[in-house]
Amino acid sequence: MDSIVAPVNPQLVFSWKAPLRAYKKRGDSILRFYVALALLLSLIVFFFGDRVLLVPILTLLFLFYVLTITPPPEVENLITTFGVETAGISLRWEFLSHFYYTKKFHFNVLTLVSNAPYYYHIYLIVPDEKIKSQLNSILSKHVMFVEQPHRNFTDKVVEWLSNLMPDDEDGGQEHASSHQTPMETSLSPQKAVTI
Repeated sequence: MDSIVAPVNPQLVFSWKAPLRAYKKRGDSILRFYVALALLLSLIVFFFGDRVLLVPILTLLFLFYVLTITPPPEVENLITTFGVETAGISLRWEFLSHFYYTKKFHFNVLTLVSNAPYYYHIYLIVPDEKIKSQLNSILSKHVMFVEQPHRNFTDKVVEWLSNLMPDDEDGGQEHASSHQTPMETSLSPQKAVTI
């Protein structure tokens, strides 16, 4: 008897699984930092400013708390002959302008930038160097690689603020190494096909 084989997508060039966003498990010290900063800002706003600003401060505190304790889901990123698909979003090659890499929490983050006038940024986690080299060879056939991306004022402010956050003394190394071990074992990149 012949067994039924699942159809393979002929338009699929490459795929890999990775977390939706860069994530590093944090200890209690970072949560205490968030609470202390929010309380300090709340007191300043309460005594010297408009009290309605307490709502966005507390909302941001809740957002930082949720993003800190909740690990991201793992998604499958696909590169097809027509473009890139990730988390239910399809981006055609004509829509993309260039790409570059950054580092965040020991992960390589692939940033795809759309054409003018919108300049949308799409962030994809690249879990290891082998996948990164395959992505370079595939993406460079369709969009331009930028080694040193242009950073605007917002990018510089975000980087400056992220450098102000303390590192975990108690949870840094052991959590980072325990998080990456299951990640490396769960990778299943498909063989790249030349277009």
